[in-house]
Amino acid sequence: MKNLTNRLLCYVSYFLLWVGYFIFARFFFLLFYFDKTQELGFTTALKTFAYGIRLDLSFAAYLSFIPFLLMIFSVFVKSKKIEHVIKWYSYILLIFITLLLIIDASLYQSWGVRLDTSLLPYLNTPELMVASVSTFQMISGIIFWGFISYVFIKLFSKIITKKLNNVNTANWIQAPIFLIITAALIIPVRGGLQTIPVNQSNVYFSDKMFANHAAINFIWNFSNTLTHKTDGKNPYKYFDEKVAKNIINKTKNKLLISDTDSILNTTRPNVILIIWEGLTAKVVGSLGGEPTVTENLNKISKEGILFTNFYANGDRTDKGIPAILSGYYPAPVKRIMRMPNKTRSLPMLPQKMIDLGYKTSFYYGGDLNFGNMNTYLRNAGITNFVDGSDFDKKDWNSKWGAHDHILMERFVKDLATEQEEPFFKIALTLSSHEPYQFPDDYKFGKDSEDNLFRSSHTYTDKSIGKFIEFAKKQTWYKNTLIVIMADHGHSSPKHLGPFNSPKRFRIPMLWLGGALHKTGIEISTISSQVDFPYTLLDLLKTDNSSFTFSKNIFNTSSEQYAHYIFNKGFGTLNKNGVFMYDYVSKKPILEIGKNTSKLDSFGKSITQNAYQDFLERK
Repeated sequence: MKNLTNRLLCYVSYFLLWVGYFIFARFFFLLFYFDKTQELGFTTALKTFAYGIRLDLSFAAYLSFIPFLLMIFSVFVKSKKIEHVIKWYSYILLIFITLLLIIDASLYQSWGVRLDTSLLPYLNTPELMVASVSTFQMISGIIFWGFISYVFIKLFSKIITKKLNNVNTANWIQAPIFLIITAALIIPVRGGLQTIPVNQSNVYFSDKMFANHAAINFIWNFSNTLTHKTDGKNPYKYFDEKVAKNIINKTKNKLLISDTDSILNTTRPNVILIIWEGLTAKVVGSLGGEPTVTENLNKISKEGILFTNFYANGDRTDKGIPAILSGYYPAPVKRIMRMPNKTRSLPMLPQKMIDLGYKTSFYYGGDLNFGNMNTYLRNAGITNFVDGSDFDKKDWNSKWGAHDHILMERFVKDLATEQEEPFFKIALTLSSHEPYQFPDDYKFGKDSEDNLFRSSHTYTDKSIGKFIEFAKKQTWYKNTLIVIMADHGHSSPKHLGPFNSPKRFRIPMLWLGGALHKTGIEISTISSQVDFPYTLLDLLKTDNSSFTFSKNIFNTSSEQYAHYIFNKGFGTLNKNGVFMYDYVSKKPILEIGKNTSKLDSFGKSITQNAYQDFLERK
């Protein structure tokens, strides 16, 4: 009987070791984001443990299956052999899971979600995957990884040895008993005896999204998204397809025609598109943001057309580029730019420009293979590229590629000798991406992530400011439209309200150049990146019908809207209100203004329709 009890204690102890590890992991996450945890208050922070325990128990049960099965064999063979196998199984898992623990905590600040399969595409380019991390963060992360792994390996080793040393071979009748106990692990795995297995929504309990995210077990979340299959079905389907399209078209079809005369003095201007990495309206003074970060942009904003209610459709570069160049909404999780089989069929603004006789080119200081950008851009028809390989390594930062002033100097050099018009040139900056390394003074210092962010944008602002000065002196300027637009917004500087509120997605768009016959004006129409190609092609008097998600920015209807998508959620806004929705909890995150029920159905319809289109592309 004593031997039976000791074996049972061995089972329980091993299971609780993993539960204890996950409780520590949640404490580590809350401590890592201590400022956010303070905002929750002690009671809410404590509730993250109470609500999160179901997922902790679930994954602890997953990890206990193999050791539990191995311990059954201790009925027949000496436990020492079993002990060694269980220990090494546990050690390997601890090292791997602790690595993911560090990655999860590091990425949350930028991504705003717990670890999921969004990480996997970056594994193809590991050198770029770590490019967002500073040397200090890398070293400190490795130290934490080693220290936490070491502590828990010692703890597991001590308890496993102690418990298994008390177990001896026994009567075979114990084997089926413990086989039943092992099989019973399915109960905590499923989160109980209810019909539907436990999922993320079971641990969401607060109107503060950080509290809900803290309650999630990070490795359970990663494993769940890794193994979850949609079988080609649309998980965002709320309406019949025809109903969803009718809801969308009822509004969108009113917004396809411009209500103003053309703002261009030609239908064949040269077009220069500068895509500014991570520039949020929060630091652009001309948009009501901080006044001293982008002083050049603030100044030239008075010389062209400034769009004051313009939004990014996604939260990463590989979502922003298809939005800008294909008028295509990003999916809540998937990234179409990484799927050449699907991008081949997308409408492409560069190809449309080529068909009109434009010479196209793309400039980027980094690796064009990042996010499969190279394949996407070549599918778009672009053949002339300048990328990181064209620059001396001494002009690179340590992570991403050539500094922005180096990129813009090359841009200037090529444009100084440009002979063939019309041309369509695109430049994508990179210095304002984490870890914010550039060869200039850090105007706002280096004492915080937000100040590093501000300083990097001041540097890029100088580089772009010098380019605009150069452009104004060129003969082609009088026939050129220059568009400055961010690829996405940013969580920095910290803003009030939900992480994915419209404040994070509001970005600048400025049109300059001699091709404009209207300047010094502001357009307050609510619009977004997906509207850009449709609107530009409308101004060029050519077919834009393939951009089915777009509308005309120069339509002044009060029903104009913007729709953006983040990880498993969306935000939709118009002049009357804002509606944000989370697909995990299946609840609104934010409702502002009147008639948000209309924005609810409208936003769900757009997300459903866009994802259905994504699924059907081959």
